Amino acid sequence: MEMTTKYTDAFIKEMPKSDLHLHLDGSLRIPSLIQMAKKLNFELPSFTEEGLRELVFKDTYESLPDYLHGFQYTCSALRDLENIEQASYELAVDNQNEGVCYIEPRFAPQLLVDTENGLTMETVLEACYKGLERAKKEFNNRPDVINGSRPEFHYGIISCAMRKFGPKGYSPFYTRFFKSMEYSREMEVLKEGALQMVKAAVKIRDEKGIPIVGIDLAGQESGYPPGKFKEVYAYAHRNFMHKTVHAGEAYGAESIFQAITECHADRLGHGYYLFDENKIVDPNVTDKKKYLNDLITFVADKRTTIEVCLTSNLQTNPEIKSIKDHYFKEMLKNRMSVSICTDNRLVSNTTVSNEYKLALENFDIQPKHLKDIVAYGFKKSFYHGQYIEKRNWAKRVVKHFDEVAKKHGITDL
Repeated sequence: MEMTTKYTDAFIKEMPKSDLHLHLDGSLRIPSLIQMAKKLNFELPSFTEEGLRELVFKDTYESLPDYLHGFQYTCSALRDLENIEQASYELAVDNQNEGVCYIEPRFAPQLLVDTENGLTMETVLEACYKGLERAKKEFNNRPDVINGSRPEFHYGIISCAMRKFGPKGYSPFYTRFFKSMEYSREMEVLKEGALQMVKAAVKIRDEKGIPIVGIDLAGQESGYPPGKFKEVYAYAHRNFMHKTVHAGEAYGAESIFQAITECHADRLGHGYYLFDENKIVDPNVTDKKKYLNDLITFVADKRTTIEVCLTSNLQTNPEIKSIKDHYFKEMLKNRMSVSICTDNRLVSNTTVSNEYKLALENFDIQPKHLKDIVAYGFKKSFYHGQYIEKRNWAKRVVKHFDEVAKKHGITDL
């Protein structure tokens, strides 16, 4: 459908939003990245915003490796505790400025660990918390928040396990393992790193009250299915940690099946290939159509939320020729629980408002359905705190959505 006048830019910006799939290391401000590079004395392809937009952080990419190229620079910039805190603070502020009142930044602390320079799993996670918490307190002390004109801002941190990623050498943390283990044992290294990560996340959550609300599994999906990390997810599950998994982004429905059945996934990152039977490669699946129908029904019925990242999918998946070909249309058709997310604000050059605008311009989303999608972002969040607190807060946010909609002439909710 063409965007109607009721879905104006002003309405989209003002309506309360969330971002449940948001990589910290893919969402830095370019001026801050340049400043951090100068501080840590490492080279960038350019030291101007225009140059970095042209050479690294582009609007379109040739391939997934091209898309991921910029992370070597952002991760280098974040191997400093002050920089992590600054980036986390700025990320929260950027979201607050466009009406986002809940975010779940995710990153892999083990990629930033450098014990010789004071970066441990715990100090890295704590630095992220300090930045986010500062932004939260500043925002929630604003008069318009105190008087109830705007919802409070909240956040939770998701700690990522990693599949294969980047060139050999990875980071100082992984290099330490590889000094004593052959690369042929790469999976054991990755699983051990992931297990150490989740144990550190649970520890700092329990001992310091830092809102590490969930774990994720990111990195190269093909060849590194979720089931390989089931022991890591079992540890998180036993310790009351919420779980999301990058699944169905670059691999077939079997990846989603494993994420749900072996990793207890509460949400799915991307979930794009849930609807493509041609991507099923398991020889044991003889009736692919039935397999997909059963899986789609199960995901929909369990209200397992899919974290949809439209721009990112268009940039990393050459099979998607047009936004209108995106399987988001099938998610809507099947009334699945979906939440619209950015993935990487810097790398994808996007915002939550831009992602909503893209969805509303290209898919038939009536106001009642839009309200449901917005609500899923809060109800299916990994909100840190008691359930009754989350429930009451989500109600206040949805009520604010109704008020904003009415202000902009949208009454058919």
